[in-house]
Amino acid sequence: MLRPFRRVLLTAIRQHNYRLFSDSHVTSITRKGLVLGVYEKQPDNEGMCLTEAAAAFDRSISGKLSEMLTISGPPLKKGKSRIFFGLHQDFPSVVVVGLGKSGTGVCGKENWDNCKESIRAAVSAGCRQLQDLEVAHVEVDPCGDGQSAAEGAVLGLFEYDEFKTKKKVRVTAQPYGSVDSAAWQKGVLYGDGQNLARQLMEAPANHITPTAFANTIEQKLSPFAHNVAVHKRPQSWIESEQMGAFLSVSKGSEEPPVFLELHYKGSLDSAQPPLVLVGKGITFDSGGISLKPSSGMDAMRADMGGAATVCAALVTAAALKLPINIIGLAPLCENMPSGKANKPGDVVRAKNGKTIQVDNTDAEGRLVLADALCYAHSFKPRAIINAATLTGAVDVALGSAAAGVFTNSDWLWERLQKASIITGDRVWRMPLFQHYTKQITECALADLNNVGKYSRCIMPAHPTSDNCLTVFIYFCNATFNFPLILQ
Repeated sequence: MLRPFRRVLLTAIRQHNYRLFSDSHVTSITRKGLVLGVYEKQPDNEGMCLTEAAAAFDRSISGKLSEMLTISGPPLKKGKSRIFFGLHQDFPSVVVVGLGKSGTGVCGKENWDNCKESIRAAVSAGCRQLQDLEVAHVEVDPCGDGQSAAEGAVLGLFEYDEFKTKKKVRVTAQPYGSVDSAAWQKGVLYGDGQNLARQLMEAPANHITPTAFANTIEQKLSPFAHNVAVHKRPQSWIESEQMGAFLSVSKGSEEPPVFLELHYKGSLDSAQPPLVLVGKGITFDSGGISLKPSSGMDAMRADMGGAATVCAALVTAAALKLPINIIGLAPLCENMPSGKANKPGDVVRAKNGKTIQVDNTDAEGRLVLADALCYAHSFKPRAIINAATLTGAVDVALGSAAAGVFTNSDWLWERLQKASIITGDRVWRMPLFQHYTKQITECALADLNNVGKYSRCIMPAHPTSDNCLTVFIYFCNATFNFPLILQ
């Protein structure tokens, strides 16, 4: 005998002529879907808390959506979803996603905007659910924030399957109902920028070599050639710039290094000091002679996440036509063991003349960045932002909840933190006490050591100049949404 609830549900379905399909049937006939949002019920509200777009859809089908939500289970909580078939002839598949409580804003405890983050996560989950059903076209409820909804849709539909024979259905997403088209398009550009960084980081290291990385970014920037200059500096140029620390890392690999330099001129004032973005670009990090464990080493193809993020940010800035000048710098190379590679105890000379004792060849990111940061100062920038997957010690300290930030500028930190609250890319400021200085300056053979005894996530950030506002952002195999701080 059917349970009472199931009997009521089936009766309602028959009365309203709803259709239920098997998974195989849905896959074969469903090609268009709709993602709608619903808020948690408020204590003083007896009715269903649908978004504006969801309420309009509900009215167009005589309240069937509300009725089905009521009889199909308990009220949808934040992050939960429910899918219905056959409610509307134009949308055979409708996913309703829970947005949590309405009217929530910035949460000081969580350090992000709850409303924006809930929309991104919910829309992302709904779009993926429809993609799994091989729905090729999805319309998305803006949920009151078209930009966040667009970001969620674009990020949620990302799939790296370039080398798979069987690929997921490519899904197009567009807003449903009335929406601020400019906000939606901005969200699409933000999402596309992050997906570009994700694509570069996911790609196999034998396909994204330093040269291939530089060529990919050059191609992505080609539509903006009128105000973007791309310089792919070869090894001979790196040698002429006396970037000995960078070269010492690259010499262990058969792949030649590339110093990628990007100039975006968005300001009408050509004399405006640029913002310089510097990203670590180790396209594969074996650890060198200080070899990493084999388990999980394949993920080290993403050790150029800083360079991927910086370059993707510059592509996005150009697409957004931001009215500022930006320079992006990405020292690109592999860190490999060989007869020519750095050895523990070697001493190398950086661009600024300082000597560095290399006690651990797996602490290579700070070596390539040392020369890139010295070069960055030559542009007399308004500020320097450095991003890198520099050390797993940040993951030990913060987990995956936030990126660690080291900076000598309170002003720049405040700007970055405000931007991170809006984008949902949380940051946490780390200390730069003088207490740590002697751990890298008390060195047996050179001016500096590339590792310290303790505080391993702090050491790489410490040797920086006080003459320029500088921020270091360290994260573990994740992308970071830069465009907001650039505005």
